[in-house]
Amino acid sequence: MGVYWQYLLVLADVLGSVRCTQFPFRIPAATAEDDWDLNRTPNPNTTGHLIFDTVHSFLQHWPNTRYRNGHNIVPGVVPVGTLLYHGRSDDQIPTEPQWTATDPEHSYSFCRGSVEEGCWQLTLSATRPLNVLYFDGSAAAKLADGPLQTQDIVAWGEIRPDMIREEYTRIDALCTWGRKFGVDGFVRMEMDFEIMICDFTAGLEVVSFSHLTSNKPAFPGPRWPGRKPTYITDYPVATSDRSVEAFEVLHSGSWHNLYPGDTRIRLDLARFVSFYDTALVPSLMAQRLGQERFEHHLGAISQEDITAVMERVERVVETPHRAGCGVDWSTLLHTIFERYQNRLEMIQYLLNSSRADASDNVAKKVQTQLDVMVQPYNLHSVTVPTEAYSRDLSWSLPIYKLCATTHTKHLHSSQTFLALMTESEHLLLGAIDETNREICRVVTRMWAEGAKTAGAVEDDALLGSWRVQLTALMDWLDWSAWIKCDPACGVEEMCYLPTWPFFGRTPPRFPGGGAPEFPGGPGGPGHWPHHPGGHGKHFTDGGADDGWERPQPKCIRRVEPYSF
Repeated sequence: MGVYWQYLLVLADVLGSVRCTQFPFRIPAATAEDDWDLNRTPNPNTTGHLIFDTVHSFLQHWPNTRYRNGHNIVPGVVPVGTLLYHGRSDDQIPTEPQWTATDPEHSYSFCRGSVEEGCWQLTLSATRPLNVLYFDGSAAAKLADGPLQTQDIVAWGEIRPDMIREEYTRIDALCTWGRKFGVDGFVRMEMDFEIMICDFTAGLEVVSFSHLTSNKPAFPGPRWPGRKPTYITDYPVATSDRSVEAFEVLHSGSWHNLYPGDTRIRLDLARFVSFYDTALVPSLMAQRLGQERFEHHLGAISQEDITAVMERVERVVETPHRAGCGVDWSTLLHTIFERYQNRLEMIQYLLNSSRADASDNVAKKVQTQLDVMVQPYNLHSVTVPTEAYSRDLSWSLPIYKLCATTHTKHLHSSQTFLALMTESEHLLLGAIDETNREICRVVTRMWAEGAKTAGAVEDDALLGSWRVQLTALMDWLDWSAWIKCDPACGVEEMCYLPTWPFFGRTPPRFPGGGAPEFPGGPGGPGHWPHHPGGHGKHFTDGGADDGWERPQPKCIRRVEPYSF
């Protein structure tokens, strides 16, 4: 399909001490000469750029807050010596599956007790690498139609909207499944990152069990001493004495906003499974077609595809950690990302400046930026034609090809690499090729237009063409690093994306339709339940929250008075 991948079974003997499971793998289809067309835009069903962006965004708070509905399941490890934190109302070490935080500010939200009794904070250290499974997106957000769906599939083999609030049932089901494969826990994100630990006696030792001050009432209900809140009203409301605590949870999450994210979890990209893999999950293609990315979810997945996904997941968790060809995929992704992220943003700024017209020499400034981007691929053998008005840009194809293949050509040409690659690695290699290819197509075309027409046509016409092309490219890439507070926040402020559970009480509607985390329950469809104490909002400025469906950045205060 388009520039997607065809399966080819390769059987090869692996030389040396590294051995891995051999899978069918994908080879790029777009290699023929006529596929190098500067006018050819990506197929609408293409998902390589989505795979590129979601994998590059793993364990980063900002992009996974913006796009809450995760589409990936990734094995990984928590290294020896890593500290984890667990807040409780008593001094008992959990004997059943429970939640831990990677930052103490997060766990302290669950360290609850009266002023007289205080609360307890357990600090643990990993005594061996802990095997974990990561769900991307805001996978700990108890919301309908998205964030919990990858977990539903692992836990129950189907999507269970009736289980949105059933956190204990969920963790028990996940751990029951995980024990068969030696999985110690599951990594999710809400205000910050957490790890659902299946057995507190397996691979963990107590570092400290501190009796801390507290002014928060203990959670009611069964298993309450270390209970994980399962609904919005479990969280403290924005009273003056708790605003600082609530902010610091968000603050600690923001430490992991962008690359490299939370490095206390080491993911194995040679074993990730993506619901954006159209060969593995073809049933979601029709649902996504024409939809904004905010509306992507797994609701239309077929039972056949769920079975295929779970077979793949079980296969990868049984594959040894760091199997595959040994390529540092995270670094390769980030190399391409950082090469273009800032430069494309600069060109966008120049083109959208209020003074972006011929009188300000904007075209010359943009062309200089394009020259810089193309320079590593500007072959001496390529000559800019002298026919000023010719629309033929085929002379620039050698530059386009070199730009599009320079990061991965060595991988495609090495039979050793290809034989060692896992199925996940071939998917990722294809996503990198597809994403980099489209960036290079647009950048080369813009550069060639500028190189040919400089001084020969009106600059305003060139600027208009460039704006259209750049906007289309950046919309297609949709990198969350471009979502910023503008103007920048002050010294006493922090740039913030609306984060579950700190939304307004009446969100306009839920992504993909449906009710909030209380389907048909308190508050009614489309409304947050009111707090038992009569408070009508949760850390917001009140009313409907415009950042509910499509979170938009805003500056919030880091010091009193707090305002979320």
